[in-house]
Amino acid sequence: MAYTLGFFAADGYITVNKRGGQFWCIEIKDKELIEKIKATVESDHTISMRKRAKGKYTTFRLQIGSREMCDDLRKLGFSERKTKNMTIPNVPKEYFSDFVRGYFDGDGNIWMGEIHKERKRIIRYKVLKLYFTSCSLEFLQDLYNRLSLSGLSGGCIYKSKKKQFYRLQYSTVNALKLYDFMYNHWVNRKIPQLFLKRKKRVFEEYKRLKNAAVV
Repeated sequence: MAYTLGFFAADGYITVNKRGGQFWCIEIKDKELIEKIKATVESDHTISMRKRAKGKYTTFRLQIGSREMCDDLRKLGFSERKTKNMTIPNVPKEYFSDFVRGYFDGDGNIWMGEIHKERKRIIRYKVLKLYFTSCSLEFLQDLYNRLSLSGLSGGCIYKSKKKQFYRLQYSTVNALKLYDFMYNHWVNRKIPQLFLKRKKRVFEEYKRLKNAAVV
């Protein structure tokens, strides 16, 4: 559930209709992942499909009507207008890596490439850049502090020049530490681990290329 909570922090929202019905929703492009989230919360609700950007891509939405669950989310700090005033909920230490992985899959990014390409080098080096994005500075500061307590240092927060959002960034060494933190530490190995395959694949490709270069 910590993963789902992290993903909700990134890409979820609470809505109240005209009749007073309360719903919490997650809408993403990855159908396989949202089906796994649905199974995790033991929901029998239908996943709806929507065409976006004039049919250029499709999103899948899980919407669950539950006043009790919405109230629980509010107690954890997720209001209807959570975008700019969100904080890290009180997630137990043993489940925090799952929460971080969920948030990373929702509002994070991992990039692999070469920097300073203009410099003439005989050997080019690839680097990793990992980002957590949020409109809430307090959320990213809380995230940075919690990760520091878990032994992850070296991150920095900066504000976008054009848009009203912030990014917490980690470079290669600490990005790899975050890989181990997010993917190699979970409490019960009998429970299937949730993650976006395409993001995890970037880490693994970097490690493969690095190992190949050493050989």
